[in-house]
Amino acid sequence: MESLSVKYGNPKGLYDSKFYSQVVTVSGKGKTVYIGGQNAINAEGKLVGQDNFELQTKQALENIKIALASENATFDNVIKLNIYMVEGCDPAVGFKAFRETVGVLKNPPLITVLKVAGLANPLFLIEIDAIAVTEDKEDSIE
Repeated sequence: MESLSVKYGNPKGLYDSKFYSQVVTVSGKGKTVYIGGQNAINAEGKLVGQDNFELQTKQALENIKIALASENATFDNVIKLNIYMVEGCDPAVGFKAFRETVGVLKNPPLITVLKVAGLANPLFLIEIDAIAVTEDKEDSIE
C-alpha cells in the first residue's frame, strides 16, 4: 500500500473558508485515531472553568492535545472535529479559545458545531470529539 496521503479541500461551488475544510480525503497506509468526547475535566478529575465557556473550551482542547500526543499526533493530523456546546454559549468565544490554544492550522479539519440543551454533567458547557490520521507506525498508547 502507498504512503499516507491526506488531501484537504474546498471544492468550487462550496464556501472556501480559511477556518475549516469542506472535504478531506485520506488514502494510502495510515492509522485512524478516534478521540472520544473531551470536556473540561483535567487529569486530576476536576472541572476547569465552572460557568466559564472559554476556560472549558481551552481545557477540552488541551485534553485532545494529550490524546493526540499519546498516538504521536498533533492537531495538524486532525481531519474532523465535532463540537457540542450548550445553548447560550457564544461560538465566537469558542473560536477565540481554539485560536489561542491550537493556533492557525495550515489545513483546518472538517468541523461540525451543534448547540445542545445540555451535556451529561450539567456543569459541562462543551464537549469535543476528534478524528485524526497518521502514518501507520507500530506505536502504542502510554
